[in-house]
Amino acid sequence: MRTRPTLTWTSADAPLPRTSSLDELTDVVSRRRVAVLSGAGLSTESGIPDYRGEGGSLRRHTPMTYDEFVTSDAGRQRYWARSHLGWRTIARADPNDGHRAVTALCDGGFVSGVITQNVDGLHQAAGTADAVELHGSLDRVICLDCRRTSPRGELDRRLRAANPGFEGTATRINPDGDVELPEDVVRRFSLVPCADCVSGVLKPDVVFFGENVPRPRVEQCFRLVDDADALVVLGSSLTVMSGLRFVRHAANAGKPVVIVNHGETRGDRYATVRVDRPLGQALTELADRLDCPVSGDPGRTA
Repeated sequence: MRTRPTLTWTSADAPLPRTSSLDELTDVVSRRRVAVLSGAGLSTESGIPDYRGEGGSLRRHTPMTYDEFVTSDAGRQRYWARSHLGWRTIARADPNDGHRAVTALCDGGFVSGVITQNVDGLHQAAGTADAVELHGSLDRVICLDCRRTSPRGELDRRLRAANPGFEGTATRINPDGDVELPEDVVRRFSLVPCADCVSGVLKPDVVFFGENVPRPRVEQCFRLVDDADALVVLGSSLTVMSGLRFVRHAANAGKPVVIVNHGETRGDRYATVRVDRPLGQALTELADRLDCPVSGDPGRTA
């Protein structure tokens, strides 16, 4: 049985007033030492959909869960067939103005740490090399038996060799890196084992729904929030506790929390303001206000 991840929640609080003004955000960030928590909404301008927005993928797509992946041969075949095609789209995606603005703010000394819930690698591609990938990265693969990690490109070459001519008609890229494929196409797809231990099951080095984020990584993120004077959330509905806990932690410590997101979030009750503006536009303006020019991006070669 595939369990549908949480799509939404019911808030008992009065809606947090939203604004298009960047004045309060600018005031908070200008004091420096701000931690950033980014979500899927930051990558939509790069062509990668979010999970829970108005057109979010969870309204039509149930992502792979950890239990199904580790217990079902058919589930793994479906995941890798769909992800084999979808990863190419993720790998070709370029950072957008929002990612580049975050890098500019880091370089300017205003942002002291970045935590991202995204697995697309776009913060790193934009130059924020030390962004903490809370949910891992699609660029890596891990063997569930020997625990060896390897580059996704290496697996891509092996899967191409095992599936000559496999293309399929891929539609609707999803934020977890897979696409929708007809079941008859999926059944023709051949898997490959770990190249190191020969028989191990390979999994993308990302946290699936129903899987826990490694504790050391969670503790690293709490330290980033502790070391900051404020927290800014970018493009996340904060529906799941994975990201919401850092918002709660900052608020409980009396630190300002500013959310920049289109639509209500589960963290609104902990925030001082929610800015409702397109992220690329808003963050570029913020960087300009703080004299942190946003440089152009040549794209990445993945």
